[in-house]
Amino acid sequence: MQVLEVYKPFEIQEIELSEWKQRPVKNNFFEFVLIKDGEGTQCINYNDYVYSKNTMFLLPPLKCHSFTIEKPTKFVFLKFTDSFFKSANRLSIDRNEWFKEASYVLSNYNQLPGDIIKNELDRNYLENLINMILQESRNYGEESVNLVTSLMTSILEILIRNIKKSSYFELPKNNSDERITKMLTYINTNIDKTELLKVENLADVFMMSPTYVSEYFKKQVSMSLREYIIKAKLKLVEIRLLNSDYTLTQIADDLGFTDVSHLSKTFKRYAGTSIREFKNNGEYMLLKRNSCTPTASV
Repeated sequence: MQVLEVYKPFEIQEIELSEWKQRPVKNNFFEFVLIKDGEGTQCINYNDYVYSKNTMFLLPPLKCHSFTIEKPTKFVFLKFTDSFFKSANRLSIDRNEWFKEASYVLSNYNQLPGDIIKNELDRNYLENLINMILQESRNYGEESVNLVTSLMTSILEILIRNIKKSSYFELPKNNSDERITKMLTYINTNIDKTELLKVENLADVFMMSPTYVSEYFKKQVSMSLREYIIKAKLKLVEIRLLNSDYTLTQIADDLGFTDVSHLSKTFKRYAGTSIREFKNNGEYMLLKRNSCTPTASV
């Protein structure tokens, strides 16, 4: 078993296991996992997916995932932690933009089992990037942080590209209308741009009448357009509260709430707890899916 040293702002671990062991639970952003070798089954929210060499997963920051190992498996875990966004060190990338992109991944990707990469060329890119990260960490340690940060940013971009091409939204079963997936992608991509989320603009973009947009959306998603947008914003509020140093005023302004009072009241209505209680508890509420319970395996 080999475990690499931990270098901030990311945690990098390479480990070979013949049996899955419980790991300390920590609310990092998420983990990108490469199966370098081995066979077994991944479980998220009680759903199983068979894995083999070069399978790639995203693990949610929740207590609801595990692996059943059938053949000794070499894992590489790349942990996206909150320390990057709270670090005072000057790095060569725009931290705010990186945070926004990482938040998009966390708030939108489907917390279900399965290989996240659908494009084999992207799979090859990711393998090469991961191997470079591992070599840098082994050979240069803390001296490699800036380069590893750039490599991790490239990994994030590839993940974003694949996620946007996937059906990662929760929709009623047997829903085959591609327009709703495109509409959900558009809404989540522009969730901080209030003008673009108005019914009139959505009608123009998706060539519908304004009166039909809301009716169509509710029929497809089983939720009103207004409620969906509010919950999508509040998922980002949760991420910012637990993983950044954004003030409540900044969060309210960025996500289109009237003021902090409006944000606080809306959050309590939908999350069932105050913002202060939420931060003290340190557990995601709206990001949890219905099938994800605290009793699931880690």
